[in-house]
Amino acid sequence: MKVIVGVADMKISNNKDDVLITYALGSCLGITIFDPVAHVGGLLHVMLPVASVDPIKAKSNPYMFVDTGVPRLFTESYKLGAKKERLVVKVAGGASTNSEIDEDFFKIGKRNFVLLRKVLWKNGVLLKAYDVGQNHSRTMSLDIGTGQVIIKISGKSENEL
Repeated sequence: MKVIVGVADMKISNNKDDVLITYALGSCLGITIFDPVAHVGGLLHVMLPVASVDPIKAKSNPYMFVDTGVPRLFTESYKLGAKKERLVVKVAGGASTNSEIDEDFFKIGKRNFVLLRKVLWKNGVLLKAYDVGQNHSRTMSLDIGTGQVIIKISGKSENEL
């Protein structure tokens, strides 16, 4: 079953028939985690790096921000039997929002990815694979049955991550 993860949203599953999918990853990040033993996986679609820019929004929707969404992604997967030491983490998105990468003043995509790496590093979690940067949008999917992560770039080419 296809389970759509919206912008500033997260889904966790232990159903081997589920495929979690998120669309239009521009400067946003799609973050997947998967435990191959428990067959538990999750997909988080974050928009911004830090919740401190809007604490009220962060309280109502922690999935909007890297620093509040990522801990929830892990915590919710543990509730379904995932173990931190077995989790495979993959990331896509973090693109420049400007067609000219050098003119992307706010660099939200880059800042999202840098903060994610810091959060993972501080928690002793390794990043297995990533497809970030450039200036094209991506679609990201996670097959709970296999753990396979597929990235589709600008609706055209598909690659396994």
